[in-house]
Amino acid sequence: MKRTVVAIILTAVLTMPGFLASQEPRFTDNGDGTVSDNSTGLMWQQQDDGALRNWESALGYCEDLTLAGHTDWRLPDIKELRSIVDNTRYSPAIDLTYFPNTKLSWYWSSSTYASSSNVAWGVYFGNGYVGDYYKAYTFYVRCVR
Repeated sequence: MKRTVVAIILTAVLTMPGFLASQEPRFTDNGDGTVSDNSTGLMWQQQDDGALRNWESALGYCEDLTLAGHTDWRLPDIKELRSIVDNTRYSPAIDLTYFPNTKLSWYWSSSTYASSSNVAWGVYFGNGYVGDYYKAYTFYVRCVR
């Protein structure tokens, strides 16, 4: 009986108009080519530049990037890159409101595969899949700070 009453009260509170509407959105479009992740505190490059790069070039691209007045950009590690995958979406598995023109393709992370220094992790934004590939392959890049 007590569980039923608690469930009814909880359901009533959670479905009250405006109860969830006051929550801060996950991302903020900063209006300068960057997106802030309100959950992790990371700032993301909003759009990739459309260029395919091998892993070494991807690292260099992010290290050399100047965007929105910031010069401390880097290639995200696999956990960070995976954090912007939206599992409620498919083709692409990312929120296009904040990350428009995301390719249905692979994006590099900075994380090297533990068993081989010639391999690194990446995310396929078509479906959010995480995989490991040779660093000589060419993928897209989205930098973080």
